[in-house]
Parts: sequence; structure tokens; C-alpha cells
Amino acid sequence: MDILLARKELTDKPKKTTLTKLKEVANKDKIFYFDKENSHKNMMALVESFENDGYNVYFREVKYGLADDDYMYEVHIM
Repeated sequence: MDILLARKELTDKPKKTTLTKLKEVANKDKIFYFDKENSHKNMMALVESFENDGYNVYFREVKYGLADDDYMYEVHIM
């Protein structure tokens, strides 16, 4: 499954990564930010996959502007 990481600038294109690569770095990095172009279904599949591996996962949408589409996904893996 391909997942889009959050953009660093609004004009940038989001970078792709895979669930496998995220699981490799989950031991070092615990907080991830994902782009709004990810489907909610894919994000729930990501959360479920980490929970099946024994992690506790905190998932939320972070609003950074006043418009409805100014948000990103935040995932904490513990």
C-alpha cells in the first residue's frame, strides 16, 4: 500500500512511501504526518496494521487553516 507523506510546502507534491518502509522506521520515529490526499480507508488500514503488530496507535486529523481542506493526518505509534 502506498501512503503519501505530508508536504513540507503547500506547493510541493507529497512524497510516496510504503507501509513496509514505515514499519522499518517505526522503532526510531514515533510520530508521522500524512497528506490529506490519502484516503481515510487507507489511513484506517495503516492504523489497523500497526495495531495488529502490537503497537498502540493514536490517529487524528490536524487542521492548519480555516478552509475545510486545510488538514493533514497525524499518527503516533507507541
